[in-house]
Amino acid sequence: MATPTVVLLPVWAAGHLMSMLDAGKRLLARSGGALSLTVLVVQPPGESHRSEVAAHIRREEASGLDIRFHHLPAVEPPADCLGIEEFVSRFVQLHAAHVRAAVSGLARPVAALVLDFFCTTMLDVSRELAVPAYVYVTADAAFCALLLRLPALHEEVAVEFGEMEGMVDVPGLPPVPPSCLPVPVMDKKNPNYTWFVYHGRRFTEAKGVIINTVTELERSVLAAIGDGRCTPGVPAPAVYPVGPVLSVTPPAERPHECVRWLDAQPPASVVLLCFGSMGFSTAAQAHEIAHGLERSGHRFLWVLRGPPAAGAREPSDADLGKLLPEGFLGRTKEQGLVWPAKAPQKEILAHAAVGGFVTHGGWNSILESLWFGVPMAPWPLYAEQHLNAFTLVACMGVAVAMEVDRERNNFVAAAELERAVKALMERDSEEGRRAREKAAEMKAACRKAVEEGGSSYSALGRLSEEIIKGADK
Repeated sequence: MATPTVVLLPVWAAGHLMSMLDAGKRLLARSGGALSLTVLVVQPPGESHRSEVAAHIRREEASGLDIRFHHLPAVEPPADCLGIEEFVSRFVQLHAAHVRAAVSGLARPVAALVLDFFCTTMLDVSRELAVPAYVYVTADAAFCALLLRLPALHEEVAVEFGEMEGMVDVPGLPPVPPSCLPVPVMDKKNPNYTWFVYHGRRFTEAKGVIINTVTELERSVLAAIGDGRCTPGVPAPAVYPVGPVLSVTPPAERPHECVRWLDAQPPASVVLLCFGSMGFSTAAQAHEIAHGLERSGHRFLWVLRGPPAAGAREPSDADLGKLLPEGFLGRTKEQGLVWPAKAPQKEILAHAAVGGFVTHGGWNSILESLWFGVPMAPWPLYAEQHLNAFTLVACMGVAVAMEVDRERNNFVAAAELERAVKALMERDSEEGRRAREKAAEMKAACRKAVEEGGSSYSALGRLSEEIIKGADK
């Protein structure tokens, strides 16, 4: 008998693809050889994404694990989308016939289909083929709870969320200020919002929802999802918190220049500023950051990217002469390092010299920070990051708050950055002390969760057993 296979359908963005692949590999290991993996590869729009995905696949194919990659035929991307959420959802939807043909044509029995949360249109395919389907959420449980709650919220709140009086009710979370909701939810007339409501409604049709989080990090919100409080009147899907799903590789033989610079700094003395693969600064914002850092007096490692080149989506390597105030590098050469290109964030966060992290608050970056016990000051930019910033401060307690002006493209003034860095880094700061203690506690919880007997290890075991049992029928 051929080994039953679990089919993964990820989207191509690195934070989604790598997270789902790593979760799949953990499932493979937990099944003890009873399952294999098949990954359906959507041909990404854009050459840079295509070469990135191809490089990831080459690495995985060389790993020797029981993983097969099935490349779906190319599809013409939609040209009239108003945002990334609409684009990804519609682009995936256009692959329905190819996904159906790929899954039904596999030589091995298909035990389950695992869909990225942008791919819920493929629940129709799983139903047609009578294959159990699971949704994989690359974000936190708070975001999952909001999506599950959104179809009902849509009916309850007649105005735009930004115009409503009072707070937004998301079970398991403290009352959420409307200003902390994800970007795609802030305009109900936008198709991005419509797609979020759609995905939230369809989550409940899946056999289960797999979330890249840790029970100990988000206990109350996971309980609210599991109890059905986010989906009144509709059976709640089973929830499997399996995180942190992180790929922590051994450090490079020759340390990166940023790591070598950190080697010369005292323990927990440096604040890292890094804003993810899409984060960049204009000259006006870079000047504010520079003045704030200089006045804070604290050591810093600032990964500074410039605006995308014409026609590109990704940030460019920074032209420091154009972006920074005159004389800044000279005045701060003993205090900090400005790095103008991509940097190895995980290696930096792992370094003993790093004591705090000013982050855009993407969920993968948050998990990396918690894995290494580094407290944060969140500076949300896009997607669900404003909600992440709220939960880091109000629920998890692992961060100090920073005032971000959403109306001015998430602008932060120099004085506010200076205040947040001092609150995060100074030993006599009560706010910083609490965040440091909670971050240390969550570091221990994250590591324990994935060890044998830990909460995520057990959740993965339950998921593996359920899939194997279903495949045996």
